[in-house]
Amino acid sequence: MVISSTVKHPDEHNESIDCTFASRYVREAVPKFKLAESSIPKDAAYQIINDELMLDGKPRLNLASFVTTWMEPECDKLIMDSLNKNYVDMDEYPVTTELQNRCVNIIAHLFNAPIGKEETAVGVGTVGSSEAIMLAGLAFKRKWQTKRKSEGKPYDKPNIVTGANVQVCWEKFAKYFEVELKEVKLSEGYYVMDPLKAVEMVDENTICVAAILGSTLTGEFEDVKLLNELLTVKNKETGWDTPIHVDAASGGFVAPFLYPDLLWDFRLPLVKSINVSGHKYGLVYPGIGWVVWRNQDDLPDDLVFHINYLGSDQPTFTLNFSKGSSQIIAQYYQFIRLGFEGYKSVMENCLANTRILKEGIEKTGKFKIVSKDVGVPLVAFSLKDSSRHTVFEIADHLRKYGWIVPAYTMPADAQHIAVLRVVIREDFSRSLAERLVSDICKVVALLETIPSTISSKSAHVAVIASETSEEVKKDITETQTEIASYWKKLATGKRVGTC
Repeated sequence: MVISSTVKHPDEHNESIDCTFASRYVREAVPKFKLAESSIPKDAAYQIINDELMLDGKPRLNLASFVTTWMEPECDKLIMDSLNKNYVDMDEYPVTTELQNRCVNIIAHLFNAPIGKEETAVGVGTVGSSEAIMLAGLAFKRKWQTKRKSEGKPYDKPNIVTGANVQVCWEKFAKYFEVELKEVKLSEGYYVMDPLKAVEMVDENTICVAAILGSTLTGEFEDVKLLNELLTVKNKETGWDTPIHVDAASGGFVAPFLYPDLLWDFRLPLVKSINVSGHKYGLVYPGIGWVVWRNQDDLPDDLVFHINYLGSDQPTFTLNFSKGSSQIIAQYYQFIRLGFEGYKSVMENCLANTRILKEGIEKTGKFKIVSKDVGVPLVAFSLKDSSRHTVFEIADHLRKYGWIVPAYTMPADAQHIAVLRVVIREDFSRSLAERLVSDICKVVALLETIPSTISSKSAHVAVIASETSEEVKKDITETQTEIASYWKKLATGKRVGTC
């Protein structure tokens, strides 16, 4: 039902609703925590919400996010035209289903899946890499359980080996589906999973080793080739067949175009599945991810459901049911619009802007670059001297210029390192990179003129090396407590529901 068509109001013939009118409706007719008793004019509803949304940050200046914030107007129109299509109605929207299958095949070939001429790729579109990882993890768990049962061995303690730098979705998978997460700890200067340590942690209950192609923390690619070699040796020695999953959420649409000779995908025999985020460097708005398997044998049949109450027999392997079609259509648009050459051009441009930003930050003389040259286009950097001010203060002051730049500490065992990170997306130009460097310089100059906010007892997490290890641990703990306390207070004040 369209409410606005039945609403009667004295001002309904006016072309616009003035601010006083909208404000009165905010106070009287739009309670914040319950449904209003009466309807309001559509113009007023729009103005109320639009006014509030103006206080959000600008997506293009949100340098914390890997997610695409710009697409061409032609694709925007396709998205708008398909917003009312429910992807799950495959019998009613067969062309949309075909577009998804084409996308899966394109991605599988991009990742060098061993697909025969008469074969189709095995994969599915998801709402993001989190769902994709859940599905891949479930496939590994079920295959491992089935094999253990056939061998008459216990199958109640599965585990996954990852680095401590994994995205939180891996922790969610482990908790939701009762799988132990065995994390390889990090160390200063080495912020990705060490393949040697990872393989040492593998045991007979390991359902897979998860490698990250594009760490969220530094953008660095983990050495999947070395992991494959070491794990192959261990499998041969033990008789196990522990596989590899590659979480290519950020790097899956970067590596094939910038580093085609890098071995990380299905060219390595132990890589059985790969996930990638279409809404990151796949260049699609939020809401699309993909997971592809090496072949049909790597996806257990009993995880695939078949339904017929929408008009025909339809296989489905997803965590949800209803899902919009627009992002799938947008992904296919990007594939045929850009092609290999177009994606390569976009990624090369991102890399060039990354270098411009990196050089500008280095020239300030105040920062140490933490990110690597080979990886996802981003710049992660820490303060050389954080005895008076912190990266968290810099991030806070940059907000005053409109920039959203995250500051965070590294996971265990590198908690004493705190960094800023700038993600370079398609819509981040050279001029924006130069402007950001200029604003960073202004912030640093400002901080040098104001008193230090760091107490004498609680130094910043980047501790001077000459301090004793006991003092370092104390400083780290105190600082982490202060940060956690601050964010807890902030979250408590804003909590209105489940996030």
